[in-house]
Amino acid sequence: MRAAFRVQKSPVTSRARAAILATERTVMIRTRGLDGPSPPGSREGFSSAGPRALIGVRTVVRRTLRRTPLTVAMIVVVWTVGAVSGSLVSGPSAELLSSVGVGLGPVVQGRWWVPFTAPLWSSGLAGYLGSTVVVAVLVGVAERRIGRVRTAVVGLVVQVVGTVVALGVVAVVVGVGGRWGEQLRSAVAVGPAPLAIGVGLAASAALPALWRRRLRVVLVIGLVMLVLYSGLLSDVLRMSAGLVGLVVGAVWFGRARRRDVGVDSAAPSRREARVLIALVVAASAVGPLIAVLAETRVGPLSVLRFVFASPPPDAATVDQLCGDPAAVQECTDLRARLRLSGVGPAVMSVVPVLLLLVAAEGLRRGRRAAWLAAVALNLALAALGLFLAADLATTPAELRVVLGPGVHLHSALALALPALQPLLVAALLVLVRGRFTVRALTGTYRRWVRVIGVTGVAVSLVYVLGSLIVADQYVPPPGFVDVVLDLPTRFLPPGYLGEVEAAFLPQGFVATLLFEWTGIVFWSVVLVAGLATFARTPPAAAETDAVRVRRVLAGTGGSSLAHMATWPGHSYAFTPADDGTAEPGDGAVVAFRVIGGVAITTGEPVGDQRYRERAVRGFVELCQRQGWTACLYSVGEVLAGHVRTLGWSTVQVAEETVVPLGGLAFTGKKWQDVRTALNKADKAGITAEWLAWRDAPLALTDQIRAISEEWVADKGLPEMGFTLGGLEELADDEVRLLLAVDADRTVHGVTSWLPVHRDGVVVGWTLDFMRRRGDGFRGVMEFLIASAALRVQEDGAEFLSLSGAPLARLDRGVPADGLQRLLDLAGRSLEPVYGFRSLLAFKAKFQPEYRPLYLAYQDPAALASIGSAIGRAYLPDAGARQLGRLVRRVVG
Repeated sequence: MRAAFRVQKSPVTSRARAAILATERTVMIRTRGLDGPSPPGSREGFSSAGPRALIGVRTVVRRTLRRTPLTVAMIVVVWTVGAVSGSLVSGPSAELLSSVGVGLGPVVQGRWWVPFTAPLWSSGLAGYLGSTVVVAVLVGVAERRIGRVRTAVVGLVVQVVGTVVALGVVAVVVGVGGRWGEQLRSAVAVGPAPLAIGVGLAASAALPALWRRRLRVVLVIGLVMLVLYSGLLSDVLRMSAGLVGLVVGAVWFGRARRRDVGVDSAAPSRREARVLIALVVAASAVGPLIAVLAETRVGPLSVLRFVFASPPPDAATVDQLCGDPAAVQECTDLRARLRLSGVGPAVMSVVPVLLLLVAAEGLRRGRRAAWLAAVALNLALAALGLFLAADLATTPAELRVVLGPGVHLHSALALALPALQPLLVAALLVLVRGRFTVRALTGTYRRWVRVIGVTGVAVSLVYVLGSLIVADQYVPPPGFVDVVLDLPTRFLPPGYLGEVEAAFLPQGFVATLLFEWTGIVFWSVVLVAGLATFARTPPAAAETDAVRVRRVLAGTGGSSLAHMATWPGHSYAFTPADDGTAEPGDGAVVAFRVIGGVAITTGEPVGDQRYRERAVRGFVELCQRQGWTACLYSVGEVLAGHVRTLGWSTVQVAEETVVPLGGLAFTGKKWQDVRTALNKADKAGITAEWLAWRDAPLALTDQIRAISEEWVADKGLPEMGFTLGGLEELADDEVRLLLAVDADRTVHGVTSWLPVHRDGVVVGWTLDFMRRRGDGFRGVMEFLIASAALRVQEDGAEFLSLSGAPLARLDRGVPADGLQRLLDLAGRSLEPVYGFRSLLAFKAKFQPEYRPLYLAYQDPAALASIGSAIGRAYLPDAGARQLGRLVRRVVG
C-alpha cells in the first residue's frame, strides 16, 4: 500500500491531459511526490553556491525590511542607544538608570517620562540579546498580522497602561510590607520586553486558533510563574503589560473576529486540549526552578528555593557541634543544610519536577495513566505545601528570617500558595478528565511495575550492604538497623526531610555516593521507563481486533465507508468464514459503538459478500444477549432492503455522492467551475502533493494542525466525529493526503482519502478530511478534488466517493413519512451551523451519482434513545456550554 504513495514528478499523463486540453485553455496539474532528490544530470541547482548564498541573504534582508520595518527599527534603536550610552555590557549606570528606568521611586520624584524611555535600554548584554529575540518574534508577528500602524499604537498603549498598572501593584505590595515590598520599593527596571509581550498577546487575538491558544497559555503561565517565584519589578512589569495586551486584543481585534464568524471561539479539539493541559502542567512544574535560577527571589513562592539550595557546612563541624547539648537547634539546622548540599541532593530536589514533566508528556498523548499520575503528584505537592506552611507558621523565628518581620500579605501568600497552586492544577485535571482516555496495551504497566520493583530492590541492597562495608566513612558509623531505618529517606527529595533527624552523615567518597545517588538511580529508571511507557504504541504485528479488521478489509472489501471501521473506539462482531478448513478465518465483521445502551454500526459489514447478511444476524444476536438496542447506520440500499424484509424500519440519514472515473473528462459547460479552479491554481503556482502523514515534513503537518484548529474555532461549535475523521485519523499509513501547496510551501488546503477495496484490490477512494486556510486560495477544494480524480484515474481506480452529507438528501419525488420530514427539518435547522445541504450542493459540481444512506432500526419506540446515541457519537466532547451555543445558533 505504501508504494501507492510514490507519485512521479511529471505532468499528468495522456488520457488525463487529453481531457484537460479539450477545455478552453491548457491546464497542467503539477504533482509532487516522494521520490527524493532530482536524478543525476539534472540542471536543478546548477549554479555557483557563493553568489546564490549572497543573493539569498539579500533577499531575506529585503523581505524582512519590507514585512517588519517597525520591528527592525525598534531593535536597531535599542542597540544604538545602548552603544552610545555605554550600556551594552553591564546596563546603564546607576545615575542613568534612575533617570530613564521605571520604578516607584522615579515616578514619585516626578519623572513622568520613564514609561517612554525604559524600553530603550536593557540591563546588560544578556538582556539586550534576550530582548532582541523577544521583540523580533512577538513584535514581528504582530506587525505581520495587524499591520505597522496598529502595532505601534498597541505598543504605546500597553507600555503606558501596563506601567501604570504595574506601579499600582507595587504600591499595594509596598503598603502591606514584607521582604517583597522592601525589594520592590527601591527597584528600577528597563527593557523592551514588557512592550513586546503586551503587543504579542494583543496580536494573538488575530492569530489562528491553534497558535492563539498556545501563545496565550505559554506566555500567561510563564509570566505568572515569574511573578510568583521570582517577583522582581521587571517580572511585574511584564505580567502587567501582557494582561493589558490581552484586554486590548480582545476589545480591538477580537471584536472583528466575532463579527466575522459570529462567535469568539470554540473549545479546542481533543488533541489540542491535551496539548494545552500538558503545557499548563509542565509550566506549573518548572516554577520552583525559577526560584533557584533567578538572581533575586522575592516572589510569594520564592521560599521554595530552600528546597533546592543551601550553603553546605562541613560534616565534621556538624558532628562536633551536635555533641554540645546546648546547641540542639543549631545542630538540627546544620544537619538540614548539609542534607540539602551537593550535586546529588540538587538532582534529587528536582525529581518532582521531572515526574510532572513526564506526566505532562503522557497527557499530551492522551494517556489515562498520565492523568492519574499528574493528579496524584499535584495532590501530594499540595499536601506537602500544607505541611511546610504549618511548619513555618509554628516557628515564628524561621518565618521572620524567610519572609521578613511582621504579619503581612506577603507572608499570607507564601503560606497559602504552595498548597493552592497544585490544588488548582489538580482541579483543572479533574474537570478535563474526559480528554484522557488512551490506555496502554495489556501488560504494559505490569512490566513497568516489575522493572521499577527490581530496580528498587537492587539499589536498596546496594545501599544497605555498601553502607555497612564503608561504615567508617559515615559520622557517626551506622549499624545495620540505622542503615535500614534511613533507607526510605534515600528515595525522598532532601528538602522534604526538614523534620527528619539524620542518624548519620557521609564523609568519605563512597559513602557520599551511596547516600546521595541511591535515590537518583531509582528515580532515573522510573522516569525513563515511564516516558517509554507513554511513548509506546501497539506494534503493527499485534493480533488485535483492529488488525483482524484490516486483514479482512484488505483481503475482501466493503462499502465506501468501510475503512472507517479501522478507527479507534469501535467494538467488533466477527463472523467466521464457512470454508471447510479446520481453523476458518474471518468471513465478515461488523464495527459498532455502544453509547447509552445503543449499538450503532459504522456503515455496513466488512468482508466477503457471502457472509455479510449472516454478520448482520450475528450482530443482532449479540445485541440481544447484551441487552443493547441494535441499529444499522449509514447502510446502502441493498442492505436496507434486506432488513426491511425482516421487519425493520429505515429512514434516509445522508446522501452519498460518487464520481465515476471511467470516462471522466472536464469538458463542457457543466465542468466550468472545476476548470476555473484548475486554471487559477496553475497561475498562482499552486501544486497538488500526495503523501502519507508519516512522510510529511514537520513544516507541513504543523500547518495542517493550525488550519484544522482555525476551522474548528471559526465554527464556534464542537468538532464532529464518528463518520467524520479528524487529525488523529490522518496518521494512518493507508490513508492518502492531498495538499494544495504554493511556491513558499504554504498549505492552502488539505484533503484525506480512504481506500476502498474489492476482492483485495483498491478500486476507489473516499473523501474524508477537508480543511482550507481561511485566507488561502479560493477554489482550493475544487482544485484538490479534481486533482485527486485525475491522479487516481491514472492509477486505475474506478470511482471517487465524496462521502455522505448527513441530514441532506436528493429529492426523488417520493413522499416522505413523518420521521423523514423530521430529519429534513433538522437538516434545515442545522444548515446555518454545519452546512450539510451546502456541502451536498458543492459536491454537485463534480456531476456525481447519488446514493442514499439509511438508518435501519427494529423498534420505533427506541428512536429517541437511538437519536441521542447518534448525536453523542458525532459530538463526543460537547459540553453543556457548547450544546447551549449550538441551540442558540440554530434558534438564531
